Amino acid sequence: MILSISGVVLLGVIVFVLFRKDGLKASHAMVCALFGFYIAGTALAPSIEAGGASLANILGGIKF
Repeated sequence: MILSISGVVLLGVIVFVLFRKDGLKASHAMVCALFGFYIAGTALAPSIEAGGASLANILGGIKF
């Protein structure tokens, strides 16, 4: 659960930065959010979640 909350916060920050700096329109952000909600209700959701968890594990294992 912690990963999904931090992932949402990270994506929210990215959208905010794109909105402020690169001219992302509010309508584009709304379409992206709606797409996320719709795709979460499909059969692809578990695969996407597993891919995100794998990516987080890979990034978490990198030593600087």
